[in-house]
Amino acid sequence: MSTTILLSERTGPVKKLREQGHIPAVVYSSRMDSEHVTVPEKEIRASLKRNPHAILKVALPSKTKESVIIHHVQKDSLTGQLLHIDFLQIDMKEKLDTNVAVHFTGEAKGTKEGGILQVETHEVMIRCMPNKLPESLTLDLSELRIGEHLTVADLKVPKQVEVLSDPETVLVTILGVQKQDVTAEPGTQSEAAME
Repeated sequence: MSTTILLSERTGPVKKLREQGHIPAVVYSSRMDSEHVTVPEKEIRASLKRNPHAILKVALPSKTKESVIIHHVQKDSLTGQLLHIDFLQIDMKEKLDTNVAVHFTGEAKGTKEGGILQVETHEVMIRCMPNKLPESLTLDLSELRIGEHLTVADLKVPKQVEVLSDPETVLVTILGVQKQDVTAEPGTQSEAAME
């Protein structure tokens, strides 16, 4: 939370705002009415690139400064243009439930043996105090062999962080390469089945 992002009051047509480099947004909160604002596209893109789940400091048009997280991002599916941002105002003194990215490290033994790495889940849901929010959780794949998988339960999690996702949820799997059995004669199995 180094810099404060200045949010402006939303006025005028949405299309014109986007052309001027401002993305329509709304700030939700349980403590105040939601505020319809705009956010500078350059700043929000940079923030999303650094960490899409980071806690941000924003200055609202009402002159108050609030801590928020990005709750939802709406993009154009074809162009990738940002269309709308939902911010959720948070209380720094209360625990926060949010998604956090899982980063995979190391080269799995299974891929060295010709297996295919398949990532099933990129994020997990956690609960922690906002000031303890990790940028990501890491998972070492080095010992993973063909046919094996790692689950949420295999994550190393800081003690101040509680994982809410199901511990049995598979995060990553090493698939074996399917080889066709060229020794079997065509039609052998069907003939044996008919006898």
